[in-house]
Amino acid sequence: MSLLIKGGRLVDPTQELDGELDLLIEEGVVARIGPDLEPGEVEATGGEVRDATGLVVTPGWIDMHIHLREPGEEYKETVATGTAAAAAGGFTAVACMANTVPVNDNRSVTEHILGEAERAGYARVHPIGAVSKGQQGEELAEIAEMVSAGVVAVSDDGLPVANSALMRRALEYAQHFDIPVIQHAQDLELSAGGVMHEGEWSTRLGLPGWPGAAEDIVVARDVLLTEDSGGRYHVAHLSTARALDLVRQAKARGLRVTCEVTPHHLLLTDRLVADSGFSPDVKMNPPLRSEDDREALIAGLIDGTVDAIASDHAPHHRDEKDVEFSLAPFGIIGLETNLALCYDRLVRPGLITLSRLVELFSTGPARLLGVPGGSLAPGSVADVTLFDPEAKITVAAESFRSKSRNTPFEGWTLRGQPVGTIVGGRPVEFPS
Repeated sequence: MSLLIKGGRLVDPTQELDGELDLLIEEGVVARIGPDLEPGEVEATGGEVRDATGLVVTPGWIDMHIHLREPGEEYKETVATGTAAAAAGGFTAVACMANTVPVNDNRSVTEHILGEAERAGYARVHPIGAVSKGQQGEELAEIAEMVSAGVVAVSDDGLPVANSALMRRALEYAQHFDIPVIQHAQDLELSAGGVMHEGEWSTRLGLPGWPGAAEDIVVARDVLLTEDSGGRYHVAHLSTARALDLVRQAKARGLRVTCEVTPHHLLLTDRLVADSGFSPDVKMNPPLRSEDDREALIAGLIDGTVDAIASDHAPHHRDEKDVEFSLAPFGIIGLETNLALCYDRLVRPGLITLSRLVELFSTGPARLLGVPGGSLAPGSVADVTLFDPEAKITVAAESFRSKSRNTPFEGWTLRGQPVGTIVGGRPVEFPS
């Protein structure tokens, strides 16, 4: 089946394109891009012509850091509900972390996740396998077996790889498959007991603090190990100015070091714990940081140090979150708010260009994970995101397709609404 998307603003940083161009899709791949492509042949062969006037058309967006909770915690989220949330948010693909129950540290769990994703059919799913067996930090997981089953990276996310020798072995071994080792950078001793960022607001509120140094120290160690091993190292949900500067310096030295940041660390600070009245929906790992850290992350978007924006979508049942702040689990959801948040608060004020946002949400994640997508060049897989840049939305968690509702952005009014998600040339449709 062919699909012609006409009249939209097509933005593709891999081709330096940003203008009114038509996009022709045939048999699941991009066939042609150009002005004023004729619809007659498409219609004659039973294809579809879609009017995209007033819409932005980009390579499909990829969230490289989410938690689908399946297997084991399906009451929070499933592969089906998580990928439906992704598609509703404009994402054609997601990469899911390994901290399931049981842990994704072997072929059988990887294959289960991929099988459920194929059955659901909403978005591509790229599993990330564990670094260590059971995420215990003691022995390497069966990385070769998992790669052959379909994992695209390894990470013990939710926990750090604290053992330096194990981290070095992972960086060395992962090179055989050219996959990154993704680190959850947290010194567990320094952060022990902390429930929010250590600083002025933790002191005012009398809550145990979690210093930024707990992240910085792990990143500093890992950069040295990456230099010694020659491996590929990626920092998940980077949140501090000093950790970002360590990544910046490593890149300048030619090391294969990359990082991602989240919308909540770009837009919120630790003061929100007070302003929200200790809402558990502003409790995440890593915690919301200081205004100086937030501004540093924005600067990292602008100067190119940051490689991707990812949600760290971490669903929890409302009963788990509906407790006092100190007892609540860490984590918020983000798949259905990422696009609007980043377009409205980063692109519209002129902090970054739309092309840069597409790079952070699509081209960068595809490159880091070595997965299809990230470009609309002819011959590329036809994963496409369409959104209306002028549509005004109000965040309402009860309308989400995710099973969970734990968002700090409830009630925010934003511009930028996803209106079409196309995976492999097929527009995603939801059951009524």
